[in-house]
Amino acid sequence: MNLELARAVADAILYEGYLLYPYRSTSSKNQSRWQFGVVGPPGAEERGLGEASSMAMQTVLSNSASRESTHAPRLIVHLRFLQLQRRQLYDENGTAVDRLDLGGASWVSWDEAVEQEVEVTLDLDALTAGTTLTEKVPTTVEVEPLTAGDGAEAGRVVRRTWPLSAELSATVRPHGDHAVLELQVHNVHPDAVGDKETAVRHSLIGAHVLVEAHGVAFVSMVDPPEEAADLVAGCRQDRCWPVLTGAPGDTDLLLGSPIILYDYPEIAAESVGSLFDATEIDEILTLRVMTMTDPEKAEARATDPRARDIIDRCDAMSPDELQQLHGAVRDPRLPMEAPFAASAGPSAGPSAEVPWWDPATDTSVDPVNDSVVVDGVVVSRGSLVTVRPKRRADAQDLFFADRVARVTAVLSDVDGGTHVALVLVDDPAADMHEWYGRYLYFAPEEIQPLEAEPKEDRS
Repeated sequence: MNLELARAVADAILYEGYLLYPYRSTSSKNQSRWQFGVVGPPGAEERGLGEASSMAMQTVLSNSASRESTHAPRLIVHLRFLQLQRRQLYDENGTAVDRLDLGGASWVSWDEAVEQEVEVTLDLDALTAGTTLTEKVPTTVEVEPLTAGDGAEAGRVVRRTWPLSAELSATVRPHGDHAVLELQVHNVHPDAVGDKETAVRHSLIGAHVLVEAHGVAFVSMVDPPEEAADLVAGCRQDRCWPVLTGAPGDTDLLLGSPIILYDYPEIAAESVGSLFDATEIDEILTLRVMTMTDPEKAEARATDPRARDIIDRCDAMSPDELQQLHGAVRDPRLPMEAPFAASAGPSAGPSAEVPWWDPATDTSVDPVNDSVVVDGVVVSRGSLVTVRPKRRADAQDLFFADRVARVTAVLSDVDGGTHVALVLVDDPAADMHEWYGRYLYFAPEEIQPLEAEPKEDRS
């Protein structure tokens, strides 16, 4: 079981938005934190003070693994989240202050976070009736004295958390060789909250679940087998999206994520450490950190220990380490696939023997002359087609439904996909768009050759 691989991705989700560039407490970006996976106290959402008080997911289990196991099937659920911790500074007189400077070091008052994890083992056979478990996290107060250069106490840091109370519910509904598992997380804080600050203190932050399966297997919710497709289609998700995790091919680990991911998400090997700033590119953020002034870096170091680590790591990066962030090739699958890869032209897409990143040697692709077969008709530059956007089209694509267009090129990407570049026939600016290369792009299944349409339907 590749639990550590799963935890690496889960930790990235856990700290999503925890600390945003430029990593200073005075930055406006860091005044609004905790973007994803916040499960707020009851009533906070309705009053505009916080997030919804629950999250839930449904996923499909396969019983095939249970036939090979001598143990009763069970699930181990790891409910993980951050708990807000207030770091408040006090001077030597006991007065609360926003900042202290002592002996060349600086501290600032700041909202930190404490990692929390609740682990629960569930007997799968007992879950048909459902089960609900309540977990409570108590208040904590820690005091750290701060001393001046002569050793005398010059202030103190007080770290405080507030109580949390959560319920984890699990239910299993058998369906032949499969079963639907539903997990729900509810914040059941007993007291009403009166403001946003209090609401976040009693919230589960970055909440998600990691689930281990023993004696059963998880079914992919992204690409389910045919026999489980209907069950998967009937599953509903509420602020929690289940994906297979661990090593590719594993079916015994599931991540219930507050953001939608693909199966087997992973941390890029080139990344040298967490930057906490959503989907920003490591190289860009690292270069930005390097442009910060020394006073800005000092303020970031005083804001949070994790900010200090980021600044120190970026300052210490070698040219080779920085170059490693510049990009990587991920074994693209170059050969094009049926049914739209069949070409009647001189080429059938890029060749696996020719590096796709070297246009000087790659002569296997010629968008101007390449073609693709759609409904038995060869489509290439100059062909007239009718646009038929599919469900996955965005709103702008739908504006072009049933419009007649002229093909300007047939292109292939490094993943083996085919794309048809179009300009609309009745667009007064069609010639200009073609001259500038401003095309509309559709997949072959989203166009219908005019040659394939009945005469009475032709434009």
